Amino acid sequence: MDELNCFKAYDIRGEVGVTLTPDIAFRIGRAYGAWLQPRRVVVGADVRLSSDELKASLAEGLVMSGADVIDIGQSGTEEIYFATRELKADGGIQVTASHNPAQYNGMKLVREDARPISNDNGLLEIKALAERNQWTESLRRGRVHTFDNRPNWAKHLLHYLNDKPQRRLRVVVNAGHGTAGPALDALDAALRSRGIEVDFIRLYHRPDGHFPAGVPNPMLEENRSATRDAVLAHQADFGVAWDGDFDRCFFFDERGEFIESYYLVGLFAGGFLQQKPDSTILLDPRLTWNTLDTIARHGGRAVISKTGHAFIKARMREENAIYGGEMSGHHYFRDFGYCDSGMIPLVVMLDILGASHQPLSHYVQEAQLRYPVSGEINMTVCSTGAALAFIADHYAPLGGVRSDLDGLSLDFADWRFNLRASNTEPLLRLNVETRGNAALLAEKTQQLQQLITQSHATGKESR
Repeated sequence: MDELNCFKAYDIRGEVGVTLTPDIAFRIGRAYGAWLQPRRVVVGADVRLSSDELKASLAEGLVMSGADVIDIGQSGTEEIYFATRELKADGGIQVTASHNPAQYNGMKLVREDARPISNDNGLLEIKALAERNQWTESLRRGRVHTFDNRPNWAKHLLHYLNDKPQRRLRVVVNAGHGTAGPALDALDAALRSRGIEVDFIRLYHRPDGHFPAGVPNPMLEENRSATRDAVLAHQADFGVAWDGDFDRCFFFDERGEFIESYYLVGLFAGGFLQQKPDSTILLDPRLTWNTLDTIARHGGRAVISKTGHAFIKARMREENAIYGGEMSGHHYFRDFGYCDSGMIPLVVMLDILGASHQPLSHYVQEAQLRYPVSGEINMTVCSTGAALAFIADHYAPLGGVRSDLDGLSLDFADWRFNLRASNTEPLLRLNVETRGNAALLAEKTQQLQQLITQSHATGKESR
């Protein structure tokens, strides 16, 4: 029985032809069907060159298990979430590797109501079944149906536009040759049907699995210049760029400046709380002070959740949270089935900026000054556990409020940090923020980097 290394903590991800093949995709379809025993499953795929073949093998595995497959075609991950709920299917699978290089692919799996499937609730069982690769013949063979659910999805997005914009906005949209291009066109058509015209300046709009402009990952600083330059060249009100399956989005203000998603979480939280002041907002523990202050100011309730879409979605359901945001560019919405969307934030931003003549920078500059941040810094270490213990021991005599909810968080009077291990690599991810003190931010960030390097050299054992 061969081990399938493409199974990760939250999804499936592997190198095509090496750890992820059509045969493995077929086995995943059979295993998903055997585990969940669904009647109907929605499937879709991103633009990668391998996606259609993998999707076809996946669908064959599903129909062999007795499930009917609803194929929504080329799609973003959030369209699978939406269609699974909208069509009342028993589950959904998106073939995608998101922002990974072109030679990779993968899958994101959900069950009914778009509830995520991860290691905590079924993915390990699906993995074991796929590895065993022994199947009982189904009493029936399912069928594959194609269905275009995009118009329904685009219509739903308009629910987040409270009022018709008072001015015509100009927006740079960078699809990165991923799946966001055609989806944006559908949203544009839906807006125009409501008499709302937005001047969208389209960059790298045509889907192309070769990714000629580079892998669509705006988290990488080197991938931001095209959007920034286009905002300035076209004197746009703002810019937005997506990753490959557009479940994450990233914004640029009217000056072309990249906005850390942390500040957008606060901005969006404030907007939702202005509409419903008593609501609950979820945030992740990496950067917190600005969001917590915003929630308190608007009379909301804050809940800090462990990082990761499976944790966020489960906690949002528990708390009935109206909105949740992560500094990584994921935004979650109660009315979207507690799922993350990379397109809804664009609509929310149109709503915010269309209601006044203030530029986007106006809405985030106070938070940026009050709570400067380091940006996420990734560092390779021998042992993430040992490094975390080393850092915790160093700061223990200094006091501070400690949380081990997700990695190590320490809050002091005028600065704080979160240090957490990557789920897939021997990396530590560091985030630092201060109360309006850029010099202290630089000092503490450098200090922590030096300590992490020292822990890597000493190889101190984790307690």
